[in-house]
Amino acid sequence: MLNVKNDFFLNSVGDLISATSMHNEHTILIVDDEINNLQLLKRTFRGKYHILTASNGLEALEILKEHINEISLIVSDHKMPIMEGTKFLEEANIIAPDVIKILLTGYSDIEIITDAVNKCNLFQYVLKPFNPEELQEAVRNGIDKFDLASSKSLILKDLKELFYKTIKSIASALDAKDPYTHGHSMRVTLYSIILAKELNVPEDQLEFIETAGLLHDIGKIAIPESILCKPGKLTDDEFMVMKSHPINSEKLIASIKKLHEVSPGVKHHHERWDGKGYPDNLAGEDIPFAARVIAIADTYDAMTSTRSYRKALDHDVAIAEIARCAGAQFDPNLAKKFVEIEGIIKAAKDNPEEYYMKYSTLYKEIN
Repeated sequence: MLNVKNDFFLNSVGDLISATSMHNEHTILIVDDEINNLQLLKRTFRGKYHILTASNGLEALEILKEHINEISLIVSDHKMPIMEGTKFLEEANIIAPDVIKILLTGYSDIEIITDAVNKCNLFQYVLKPFNPEELQEAVRNGIDKFDLASSKSLILKDLKELFYKTIKSIASALDAKDPYTHGHSMRVTLYSIILAKELNVPEDQLEFIETAGLLHDIGKIAIPESILCKPGKLTDDEFMVMKSHPINSEKLIASIKKLHEVSPGVKHHHERWDGKGYPDNLAGEDIPFAARVIAIADTYDAMTSTRSYRKALDHDVAIAEIARCAGAQFDPNLAKKFVEIEGIIKAAKDNPEEYYMKYSTLYKEIN
């Protein structure tokens, strides 16, 4: 299970609201089946907002229907009898899509995250035990967002930021499974978007390539660490297990609506131009464009990074190998362009954080 840290808090939009905004005019609905938690939450927000409470999801839905024109924000626990928090918020989103939704949970697995983001129109995801001051800030930001609901562009920006931070956190948590792959997903993504931009790929396609790059190895969460971190050569059976990760990746993101269009780039980044790759032995232009781009970036980063079984190769050696494999392992036109821009690639390799902020499409959209 991924240990995704609690870094889904969106940047405050309070500075965009007039200082005269009266938060205590807002009503919030608090839902928790444990009476002590419910009382703590009430004390946390007493005097700041009008408060309604419910002890389970069904009761909360009735209150929401009755006070639909009054409630601005919902704070709900996740683990509750009768109806779990994500299911309640999914139903609440159908009834009142504009109401801000915050989920409290002691669990941090990928299924809860994807359900909450995609089904509940979640504003924030807060791990328990929560810090009252942080939760107060989260609610203030949520109320600010509610007040800005008439501004579509700002709402879309906030949603993109949540999506971006979620994807980045998942990629970082995946890389952390193996100390030798720290930063791998970000670097592969960086080299991919540099290559794509140099090829004048349209902006919307850049976003797909960037997202696919961040998630290209997500299926490795299902690979045993004894195989993933093995210092020596893999056996044939172990290699077959390793080769399952693109299929695992596709399965993990198949149910996420926002990721449908990036799935081919994730699934096929180990295909070869000559048809000898995996998982489907695609060849030539039958391989999705994003996958062809990521394949080159992934190979370059693998060669220039120290792994458990060998030291990193020099940049020039890796570039020469990319050139040598053009037309066999790689799309010859993409490989040629990658070699042509090797100076930019080298600079990005030496300073990935700076170059990522410079080239990232997703990062620029939220800043």
